[in-house]
Amino acid sequence: MASSVFSKTDLARLRDIGWSLWDPIGMMPEGLNWRDEAAGGFEDEYDRYLESATAQLRQGVSADDVAHYLAHVETEQMSLARRPDTLARARAVVQAILADERIRAAGDA
Repeated sequence: MASSVFSKTDLARLRDIGWSLWDPIGMMPEGLNWRDEAAGGFEDEYDRYLESATAQLRQGVSADDVAHYLAHVETEQMSLARRPDTLARARAVVQAILADERIRAAGDA
């Protein structure tokens, strides 16, 4: 993956959000965290989408539009079937990013 505009700490926080609230592919084995060695070493799988969502929010794109972006990523780019909770999970990610001032502000300096 290309270098991130996020510090290691901020990227880790963003991954915490993405893996706990989104994980559209369902890659994370139950009971594990992306930080666990046994998780599989795919911690950066969603980075570009989460970073893009965060950048959009920083640029003033509406939370609803960013949630729809994540739902589009899941259903169109990843070619996964739309689930009853697709948009709800995307909205939860957006709200968690918005609630984390440090993540929202990452890269602004």
